[in-house]
Amino acid sequence: MDIEAAKLIGAGLATLGVAGAGVGIGNIFANYVSAGIRNPAAAPKMFGSVILGFALTEAVAIYALVVAFLILFK
Repeated sequence: MDIEAAKLIGAGLATLGVAGAGVGIGNIFANYVSAGIRNPAAAPKMFGSVILGFALTEAVAIYALVVAFLILFK
């Protein structure tokens, strides 16, 4: 196998973390909306935790992209 082909395969596999992060972000906001509908008084109190969860999940996607770029261009 050519080294360039191995780099492309590795970078493609590294970007699977982005898809996982997308699913995680969807779950976070879906559960927030569901909980907000059940208890509207608690929704503003939960929003900070939701944003923190979003930021941490998005960080995983950014790390996956950084790893993919390192594989491609290093």
